[in-house]
Amino acid sequence: MATPYTPTVHGTGVRATIQRFGGHLAGMIMPNIGAFIAWGLITALFIPTGWAPNKTLAELVGPIINVLLPVLIGYTGGRMVHAQRGAVVGAVATMGVVVGADVPMFLGAMIIGPLAALILKYVDRFTAERTRAGFEMLVDNFTAGIVGAATAIAGVLAIGPVVEKVTEVAGDGVAWLVSHSLLPIASVIIEPAKVLFLNNAINHGVLGPLGVAESVKHGKSILFMLESNPGPGLGLLIAYLLFGPRSLRPSTPAAMIIHFFGGIHEIYFPYVLMKPRLILAVIAGGASGVLTFLVTGAGLVATPSPGSIFAYMAVTPKGGWFGVIAGIVIATAVSFAVAAALLGFGRANGDQPDEPVQDTGTNDTTATNDTDDEKRDTTGETAAESVPATKEA
Repeated sequence: MATPYTPTVHGTGVRATIQRFGGHLAGMIMPNIGAFIAWGLITALFIPTGWAPNKTLAELVGPIINVLLPVLIGYTGGRMVHAQRGAVVGAVATMGVVVGADVPMFLGAMIIGPLAALILKYVDRFTAERTRAGFEMLVDNFTAGIVGAATAIAGVLAIGPVVEKVTEVAGDGVAWLVSHSLLPIASVIIEPAKVLFLNNAINHGVLGPLGVAESVKHGKSILFMLESNPGPGLGLLIAYLLFGPRSLRPSTPAAMIIHFFGGIHEIYFPYVLMKPRLILAVIAGGASGVLTFLVTGAGLVATPSPGSIFAYMAVTPKGGWFGVIAGIVIATAVSFAVAAALLGFGRANGDQPDEPVQDTGTNDTTATNDTDDEKRDTTGETAAESVPATKEA
């Protein structure tokens, strides 16, 4: 399914399959970016560590990230599969995973929203041929209600707990790497987990408590910076601004401000989901940043919350500015370089200049060549498949 956020993907190979899957995930997130920005602004401003702490307004943060955003994602995913009926059922089903887990259910919503809509789609096909005239509305309403209720119950009892368990496993993997002093390698788990919206679970559930214990002993801890480094995301967004699809470039400046200055990393996750290969860019950026922190002996005295450059500077110990800034700058540069290469420096997104048109004569030789070219074009499947899947019309 192609949308303005998920261009048509051609081919059936592994690369096309991954692009198509990532496109569907991005298609559930990108239409709701405005809601993410609204949540990000409220979070950056009104939480206790924000710019204008306000206890009353900060109460908006939890319900938005735990309920509203997952429901919007489930609604959008359902709509992609089965129009408005699928959207409604997807939203109802998403409430099941929201209630069935104690962590934000973005991943759960991406699963159960389209799944519920797909079930309803098949149910509608079954009932359409068996419903008597005049009973269509009654049957449609009851089938949607039954499917929505059943999938919501499944979300509470099955999908929500499973996704929560996946979150715990990812956190345990990071804890193992930390305990074995393999911190740069931790980015291989942290960055993909972040893109699946497990960042808060990893940062506050695993790295935060470990970092507090280390900070008490040594006055600072590098663990606070493993997940919260804004460098990898910034580098990725800069690459999108310069070399990404033209339709998305106007959205990146605002995303960079929200991400780097506001500390809301979720804003760049959909850009990775749209082109899953770009996960290599943020992994490389995260690993290089962690390595720089290790070499320079950098550390923070507390968790930077939210993970913005301002929060970083606020919790940097006296005399530790160089290592912290160097780690962010290097992570940004590496992430940008890798992402730019993976984006083909714009060529893979329709930004290359058109090839010069050759003069065509009227002699018989030219006509023969043209005929041969047409024959090759009609059978040139390999050439057609070599066109990047995300090239714009």
